[in-house]
Amino acid sequence: MTMLLLGLLIFLGLHSLRIVAEPTRTRWRERLGEQRYKGLYTVLSLGGFGLICWGFGLARQTPVVLWDTPAAMRHVAALLTWPAFILLAASHAKGNAIKAQVGHPMVIGTALWALGHLLANNTLAEVCLFGSFLLWSLASWQAARRRDRLQPPAPVVVRTRATVITVLAGTAVWLAFALWGHRWLIGVAPFVRP
Repeated sequence: MTMLLLGLLIFLGLHSLRIVAEPTRTRWRERLGEQRYKGLYTVLSLGGFGLICWGFGLARQTPVVLWDTPAAMRHVAALLTWPAFILLAASHAKGNAIKAQVGHPMVIGTALWALGHLLANNTLAEVCLFGSFLLWSLASWQAARRRDRLQPPAPVVVRTRATVITVLAGTAVWLAFALWGHRWLIGVAPFVRP
């Protein structure tokens, strides 16, 4: 659990700078320069993410089960991750209506992903992992909306074609991950009974 918690602290701590220390983040960017700041941020984030993966893998070897989870929660998780993948696609696609309406689709997608996994899993490590991401994403969304009120983003020209492609791409990636990728990377097949 130590490696998992350390990884979460590094990864989510870095990604929380805009939530809790925007002026400090701005000073670091000015002092280091944009490219060096981004390089250091990326290296530290990847290190934190690596520790999360390693620590979670270690914690799964000796799970501490907290409660019995109904089998139906796996279906709830699958249902919540579908729009999460669409929101992730929307965060990268230009001119789609989803991003224009939601404003910050990546953090909302992260919240749905984390909530679904929190409902479907029942070990201490899973609660720490998915609960941390859920709390972070909600705090991040709230901070982003506060920044938007202070400085509204530029209006987006919405194109129907971009929105349709976003939904189709997010759905395709979700299906591929749910049917094959999740088992390959995580060792769990979401649509197959354990």
